[in-house]
Amino acid sequence: MAKTTGSFALRTVGAKEFVDITAQVQDAVTDSTISDGVCIIYNPHTTAGLTINEGADPAVCDDLLGVFGRLIPRDYPYRHQEGNSSSHMMATLTGSSVTVIIVAGRLQLGTWQRIFFCEYDGPRTRKVLWKVLPG
Repeated sequence: MAKTTGSFALRTVGAKEFVDITAQVQDAVTDSTISDGVCIIYNPHTTAGLTINEGADPAVCDDLLGVFGRLIPRDYPYRHQEGNSSSHMMATLTGSSVTVIIVAGRLQLGTWQRIFFCEYDGPRTRKVLWKVLPG
């Protein structure tokens, strides 16, 4: 029987970075043997997110992190005082899950699209959960 749910670990190296996880997600879809359906990718961490955006030009991710840093300052008078409050705010902007349609066993991403794990409180070892549903 094909595996339709699972997880994979990743190690982030920067305090704030976008990590392209498209290949790992496609591997999960391939291993599931489900030809048509959807893949749900979920991040169970409160200081990290997931997003789909351009992966051809790394400046896009750099710009996103730059804008997030200006929108969500570290020196705001946060009531949550663990030192990572801005990371929680950034995670809310990107969200904790993405869903991608699968056709003929392939993720249906646009030409320039990639799936990114968004680290806002690294470096850390993180886990990403996935589930493939037929349909």
